Amino acid sequence: MPLVGANQPQLIRSSQKDEYYQQCLRNNANEAFQTLAGSKRWLHWRKEIQLLSDLAYYGLTTFSGYQTLGEEYVSIIQVDPTLRRVPSRVRRGAMVLLHSLFPYLLDKLLVCLENELEAGEEESQGGGIQRATVASPWSPGAWMRGWVRRALGLLTEPQRRACVPAVMALQQGLSILHRVHVALFYISGAFYHLGKRTAGVSYLRVHGVTGDDGNIRSSYRLLGVISLMQLALTLALQLNNLRQRQRARQEWRQHRNLPSRSQSVDETDSPRASRCILCLEERRHSTSTPCGHLFCWECITEWCNTKTESAIVKLKERIETFHC
Repeated sequence: MPLVGANQPQLIRSSQKDEYYQQCLRNNANEAFQTLAGSKRWLHWRKEIQLLSDLAYYGLTTFSGYQTLGEEYVSIIQVDPTLRRVPSRVRRGAMVLLHSLFPYLLDKLLVCLENELEAGEEESQGGGIQRATVASPWSPGAWMRGWVRRALGLLTEPQRRACVPAVMALQQGLSILHRVHVALFYISGAFYHLGKRTAGVSYLRVHGVTGDDGNIRSSYRLLGVISLMQLALTLALQLNNLRQRQRARQEWRQHRNLPSRSQSVDETDSPRASRCILCLEERRHSTSTPCGHLFCWECITEWCNTKTESAIVKLKERIETFHC
């Protein structure tokens, strides 16, 4: 009987089963380390313990050429892009590193970049703010922080300010990439993890095709299309909000650049003539209506946003009373 590709439910159940056993291994490692070294040191090294637990799990299974417990549970095997051979040791090692080590390093790098950039802004604004120090100089976090600090020290102040939105955009981009990857998995039925997609490791099922396999794949394809539509709608709303914020900032800059009362050519020396009809105080950022009357910018814009027929009549009465 020819081997066929694993479908989406099998890959998801396999991943969930592996995650369950990985979590058990992490809990045992955390408990042992906390008992031997204490809670304080465990807090500093908990992510590294999780990384070593994951590397140990995949090192004893995938890298050694065996099925993981999740793969054995659903009866699937790994194959290379030819779909005829088991992945080589190099390919399996690359997959383990991309699946476990690379996300850890990327997360550490982004966190250090964000913290250092925020600390630099606080020092430039407040001055003399003391940075937090890492307890252990041998920890990967301390090494990463020192490397990031030296790299940012080579940048100018405008370049450092430009890095802040770049880091935020990179974090948002990674989240979008993960959502796109999951939607493509629902549609194609292959590569549930980004590391396996990058390494080119896919799965074949040991048993034959069941009668409802076509319906299962069709249902997941529909779910993938809906996920892509939801992502597209979310991105459209975010871009619209970004444009609105940019437009609001531009209007605020224009508002702040409006001529003040002392610079306006429409002002006269009369205190009565320099007052706003709405707030009855001296006009700020004088604004003229088509009829020629002058108001404060804030007063007339707020009034226009809430105007009614009765408000128009009252405004006309106030204008007539003011000129009497």
